[in-house]
Amino acid sequence: MEAQFERRKAELLKECEVPADLFARVQPRLEEFMEPFVASLCRAEQREHARTFVQGLLSDLERKNVESIAYRFGQERLPLQWFIGFSEWDDRPLRQELVRQVGAELGDPEGVLVLDPSAFPKSGKESVGVARQWCGRLGKVENCQVGVYLGYVSRHEHALVDMRLYLPKEWTQDKARCRKAGIPKDRWKHQTRHQLCLEMLAEHGSSLPHAWITGDDELGRPYDFRRKLHDLGERYLLAVPSNLLIRDLEAPRPPYSGKGQPPQRPWQRVDQWVAALPASAWTAIDVRDGEKGPLVVEIVKRSVVARDSKRQAEHSEVLVIIRYHDRDQARIIMTDYYLSSASVQTPLAEFARVAKAEHRIEECIQRSKSEAGLADYEVRNWNGWHHHQTLSLIATWFLLLETRRGKKIDTRHHASADPGRHRPHPLRGQRLRHPDPYPTRTRNAPRPQPTGALVSLEAM
Repeated sequence: MEAQFERRKAELLKECEVPADLFARVQPRLEEFMEPFVASLCRAEQREHARTFVQGLLSDLERKNVESIAYRFGQERLPLQWFIGFSEWDDRPLRQELVRQVGAELGDPEGVLVLDPSAFPKSGKESVGVARQWCGRLGKVENCQVGVYLGYVSRHEHALVDMRLYLPKEWTQDKARCRKAGIPKDRWKHQTRHQLCLEMLAEHGSSLPHAWITGDDELGRPYDFRRKLHDLGERYLLAVPSNLLIRDLEAPRPPYSGKGQPPQRPWQRVDQWVAALPASAWTAIDVRDGEKGPLVVEIVKRSVVARDSKRQAEHSEVLVIIRYHDRDQARIIMTDYYLSSASVQTPLAEFARVAKAEHRIEECIQRSKSEAGLADYEVRNWNGWHHHQTLSLIATWFLLLETRRGKKIDTRHHASADPGRHRPHPLRGQRLRHPDPYPTRTRNAPRPQPTGALVSLEAM
């Protein structure tokens, strides 16, 4: 047994070896990859700075800010700093090209659009959009900036495609402050995070084939947002807080006394309603791809009417509850609550698939932060924030493409996958490392046992 283990260990270590020339082969592909993104930049030095900055975001730098990237490539700091922080080049065409590529590469009619606000802790008051507001990363109200992100999840992969910077009312009500931070005048009117989500959906929804829209409980809480998605003909599965009030439309009505109006079903907090469910109400679904082995969740659905602090929903929705157990299935470690505009006949496995997609955006944001410097910016104004964020999303997309490419039988873009004949690509979780600290560009180089039926959801 020990000899077999050592033999298998040697095989695995050999698979982890990285050829010395691997990153030299990546460099020409990065040059080719950047061409459609920099095509909208009108000046040669702008195109050069964009390539340099993305290459720096993909490097092994610990802090991927302008100064570190300029030093990494032996360049003056000020020109690159001007390009990122102050130059007036338009970043929107670059994100539109990103959306086009993601739709073409990952597009799936059953895809899911995921919306999620993410906070960046910041000190001081000068950085654009910074204010004391809820910071999910810290779990409390803190001084931070909040970006609202749009991610795309399909059976092929998942990626961030666009973002909006949220401006609190204290900013939009202070025109001098907006002017100083370089905020365009058309952004001086306050927009809620939900309005920013609808704006991204209107801009990119037709370019990204999808069957669902999902998001966290901050987005799912207000009925107005769910109603607007419903009016747009979008099918949603949005998380809601545990204290949301619901009326169970499948529960029997209270007995009628014969006087006055017939009594209505009572309003209940959704967590209290769940606590009263019998064990037989739950169905186990195997979603299979947990980091620590097979992941089995329990799920229940019910037709309900919901009510938030402002109004009662005008149409019925499907309440979906998913709860997660520890590895030994001994205790519940998390319960998620969702409302959906889908038919109550929608299979439980489909709800579980979309709920899992909703969690993917957290992976997307973490991947961009850890591998492409999404949170490493040191800029204060509107242009700088958007320029850094846009180029970071593009850099993350390149890493994802390289990961997918590494799983193919040969290096052509459309080769068929054959993991058994091609070593897994080492770029997952790694950055580009150059043997020469200042590499020369080659512009013209060649380019638990469940109680119900198990349903595999490995595809998403």
